[in-house]
Amino acid sequence: MKQIIFFILAISTCLFACKQAEKPAEKSADFATYLTDTTSGVKTGGVQVVQITTPKGKFNVWTKKIGNNPKIKLLLLNGGPGATHEYFECLESFLPKEGIEFIYYDQLGCGNSDNPKDTAMWSLPRYVEEVEQVRQALKLDKDNFYLLGHSWGGILAAEYAFKYQDHLKGLIISNMMMSAPDYGKYANEVLAKQFDPKVLARIRAIEAKGDFANPEYMSLLMPNFYAKHICRFPLDKWPEPVSRSLGKINQSLYVTMQGPSEFGISGKLVKWDRVPDLPKLSVPVLSISGQYDTMDPKHMEMIAQKVQNGSYLYCANGSHMSLYDDQQTYMTGLIKFLKGIDAGEKKVKL
Repeated sequence: MKQIIFFILAISTCLFACKQAEKPAEKSADFATYLTDTTSGVKTGGVQVVQITTPKGKFNVWTKKIGNNPKIKLLLLNGGPGATHEYFECLESFLPKEGIEFIYYDQLGCGNSDNPKDTAMWSLPRYVEEVEQVRQALKLDKDNFYLLGHSWGGILAAEYAFKYQDHLKGLIISNMMMSAPDYGKYANEVLAKQFDPKVLARIRAIEAKGDFANPEYMSLLMPNFYAKHICRFPLDKWPEPVSRSLGKINQSLYVTMQGPSEFGISGKLVKWDRVPDLPKLSVPVLSISGQYDTMDPKHMEMIAQKVQNGSYLYCANGSHMSLYDDQQTYMTGLIKFLKGIDAGEKKVKL
C-alpha cells in the first residue's frame, strides 16, 4: 500500500514539475513571436522608408518597427516640433517585455526623414495627411492602430483623430493641451510667476526686443524653466536620448510652428484651439499630464472628461518629459491603457 502511495506522489510531483516547466516555454514562444521579423525580402531591422506625396512633390520619411504584435501597433509622434523619434527610446525598456509593438517615425523635416527646407511645408493639415499616408503604408487599421502624440505630436495626433478616427483603435495625447491660447495663458499666469522676478524681467526684456539669438536668453531659460518644467533632472544629467533628440531639432520647423521658445507659443499654432471639438472624439483617448509640466494638468484632465471615452493618467512627479522624470507612473499607465483597450474596454481606470 505504501509503495502505491509513494508511486502516486511521485507521478503527481513529476506532472506538477512538468507543468511548471511549461510556463517559461510558453513565455519564450510568445517572446519569439514578438521578435519574429515577418517582412519579406532583405531584412532591415524593422526600418521601412515610406514615400509620401505632398503639394511640393514626393519625399521619404523614416520609420522603424520594434516587435511584432498584430493586435497592438503603437505609432509614435515626436514633439518639438522638429525633434526626432530618439527620445522615445526609453520605451524599449518597458514595451517589448509586455509584447507591445511600437513604431518610431520621424516626421518630414525631422531626424532621418527628408528635409525639404521649405517653411510652406510646415503645416498642420499637411502633416495630418502625412500621418495617414504612413498609416496606409504600414498597414495599420482600426483593429490594431494606436497613435501616441507627445507635445507637438499631441496636437498632430488629435488633429489626425478629428479627421481619421475611424482608422484608430486608441489615441494617446501625452503632455499637450488642446488649446494654444490656453497654453499661452498658463505659461504667463502660472509658470511665469514661479520665476525669480529679476530673471523673468530679463527674459521678457530680451523677448520684447526679439533678440532670441542672444545666448543669454537660453542660458536663463535652461536652468529656470527647462530643468523645472521640461525634464526635471540637472541639465548635465538629462537622459542621453532626450539631449540627443533635442540637439537635432529642426529650428526652421520649430520656430515656424511653435515660436522661438517653449515658454509660451507664438508660431503658426498660436490660435489653434480644439477644445470645443473634443466631444466629437469617440475613439478611446488617454490624456497624460505631469504636475510640473508646461501644460496645465487640470486642462489635461478636462480632455479626458470631454471626449466620449476618456481615460486620464496623472504623473505627480512628472513634467513635460514625464516619460522620463515620472517614468514608472507613465509606463505603467500607458501599458494598462493599451492592454485595457485591446481587451475591449472603452475607458481604463488608472
